[in-house]
Amino acid sequence: MELYWEEVPIHVIDFEGGPQCGIVEFGVVTIKGYSIESMATRLCRPKARIPKNEQAVHGISSSEVDAALPFQEEWDRFARLRETGPLSAHFASAENTMLKSVFSYPRSSPSWLDDGKEIVNWGPWLDTGVLYRELGDNKSSLKLEDLIQRYDLQGDLDALGRTRCPKGRQGYHCALYDTIASALLLTFYCREFCDERMLVGQLIALSQGSAVKRQKVEQRELF
Repeated sequence: MELYWEEVPIHVIDFEGGPQCGIVEFGVVTIKGYSIESMATRLCRPKARIPKNEQAVHGISSSEVDAALPFQEEWDRFARLRETGPLSAHFASAENTMLKSVFSYPRSSPSWLDDGKEIVNWGPWLDTGVLYRELGDNKSSLKLEDLIQRYDLQGDLDALGRTRCPKGRQGYHCALYDTIASALLLTFYCREFCDERMLVGQLIALSQGSAVKRQKVEQRELF
C-alpha cells in the first residue's frame, strides 16, 4: 500500500561547501505534512582549506571550522534519515553528489515507492527545483531566493530563520536557512499546485529531471 506524502517524514537537506573543501555546513528540516517536526544544523571541518571563491558564496572561513567535527561523524544521522523517510533538496543532484562523496551508500532503506521493498541508495529524491520547473514557467528564475519571493514566502522564511537558525547564519547560502526555504516551497507546492492528495511516489516521479526518468519511477525500475 503506497503512502500519501503527508503520512511519512520528509527530510529536506542542504549542504554548503564545494569540491575542494567538501561539506562545511549542513542543514536538515524534517516535515510531516505541513508541520515541521525537527531541525538540525552545524558547521563541519573541511577536508582542505576553503578557497576564497567558495568562502565568497557561503561566508564560512577555514578558521571558523578548523575545530569542528568533520561531516564523516554524521553517518548515523543521515543513515537514519534515509531509513525513516525520503530525502528532499532544491535541485537535489548537488546534495546527492556531496552526500555520496562522503558516504557512498546508506544502510538498506525503504524505497518509498514500493511497499516493503528496500534499496541501498540515497535516492530517489524529492526535488523542489524540478517540481517548480515542471510547472511550465521556464522563463522565470528557479533560484531558491527568487521562488521564495515570487510566492510571497519570504516573511515566513525570515520568521523561522530568526528563531531557528544560528546567529550569523540567517540568510541565503546558509545551510539551515536554505533548507527551511526548500521545505516551505515543498509544502506550498503540495497545497497550491496539487489538485488531489499526492502519493509519495507521485511526488518522486514529478521530481525526476526527464520524462524517461519519470516513466522509470512510475514503472518502479529506477533503482
